[in-house]
Amino acid sequence: MRIFLTGVSCVGKTTVGAKLAALLGCPFFDLDHELESFFSMPIERLQDKFLTMYSFRQEASKALKHLLKREESGDAVIALSPSGLMDNYWRVVKRAKGTIVVLTDDAANILKRITFYDKDSNPIEKHVTEKEKPLYLTEIKKDITYFNRTYKRADISVHISGFIGKYLSRLRKLDHVIAPKEGFEAQLQASRLSIPFGMRALGMTRQICDGLPQRGIEPRLVPALQGPDNGT
Repeated sequence: MRIFLTGVSCVGKTTVGAKLAALLGCPFFDLDHELESFFSMPIERLQDKFLTMYSFRQEASKALKHLLKREESGDAVIALSPSGLMDNYWRVVKRAKGTIVVLTDDAANILKRITFYDKDSNPIEKHVTEKEKPLYLTEIKKDITYFNRTYKRADISVHISGFIGKYLSRLRKLDHVIAPKEGFEAQLQASRLSIPFGMRALGMTRQICDGLPQRGIEPRLVPALQGPDNGT
């Protein structure tokens, strides 16, 4: 059994993925970590080498291919990036055997979990002020709309504000998903998947540049927050 998780930055992929893997009794892999390990550099440093996000994803997909060739990834939970169902990432994922799950949440909840990192993936202490919150909320909502175009490719969409247990029956209907270990369903139904603290999203979380939030790894063409690529 292989489960791919995707969703916008700070939606909860790492926390949910690690919890799900523990309950299933299988390994958990975070593609952010795998990218940094494969290329031996922070994600943002790697991104700086490319003119567009499309060319970055072409190169970054090599790390995903490498991961999927490892024996231990055959039965695993893998957290993809927000663009995990785009371009070369999607070409790799659709050829792999696995269930694709997109995690969703309300923008206000995601804002509470927003985290900041420098170009070397070191955490930055940054408090979002009341004045900044409306701008961040607007950008998060734009991200949700932008990435939802490719999230339609997922097998299952899960809103994490409730219980994930009710989605287990959907997983079992898929041919390539095997039965989880004993006691899994009871544990899963008893586990609320609210995320009380910021997610580690490495270079994919937002940063402050000249007083404005900017995307580290997934820039889009936004009038006030223009990045090097429009995501196409």
